[in-house]
Amino acid sequence: MEKADNNLADCNLLIQGIDLLCKNDPAINGIIEPRYEKIILLLSRYISLIVNFNPALSLLGTNDHNEIIVRHILDSLSPLGIIHRKIKGREISAVDVGSGAGLPGIPLAIVLPEVKFTLIERKGRRAGFLRNVIADLKLDNILVEEEEMEKVKPARFSLVVFRAFKPLEPKILKKLFRLCTKDGILAAYKGRREKIETEVAAIKENSEKIQCEIIPCPVPFLEEERHLILIGKY
Repeated sequence: MEKADNNLADCNLLIQGIDLLCKNDPAINGIIEPRYEKIILLLSRYISLIVNFNPALSLLGTNDHNEIIVRHILDSLSPLGIIHRKIKGREISAVDVGSGAGLPGIPLAIVLPEVKFTLIERKGRRAGFLRNVIADLKLDNILVEEEEMEKVKPARFSLVVFRAFKPLEPKILKKLFRLCTKDGILAAYKGRREKIETEVAAIKENSEKIQCEIIPCPVPFLEEERHLILIGKY
């Protein structure tokens, strides 16, 4: 794989992490390799914007550059292959609910420019940050909706991604499914499998028509469990 040039030397951890994701999943490599250098440049610029605005807006609980790369950028991209295999061949309209700093929506939109993403964020200053990122990075496949999730126009999205809801409760699922098209799916970023299984058991107890698939998606340089839960109705 062709490496980015020397002006990206300060992004070595990001580059190494992206390379590991590509090495570990051919699907991720197939997505990233054709636009490798541009993706690194966009992600690097996005990280810089987070670092610059974080002290004023409290976007993340850390302003450490390396921690942002591992716990937020690489974490957002770790299930990329899973998501791509699920949406491949379909016309997708995706939404990131409770987007905050734009995670996971902006990293996913950077690597999947053919997918239209909507970022839902109820806080005005954070929504303003998201609009600034979109303008700065010239990302024409992202829109921002500054609104409560409950007030967003329903039944519009075939893919709903989120990292914001802990625990994943049945009443939250109902609000999330409200956003979905008829065959839409939820993709929940979660941590330890033991806790996930407890949440999934509670979900299934409340609805027999929900299917949950728990898929490991390890994050480079992070010695913690990470999983993606795919949740659909039948």
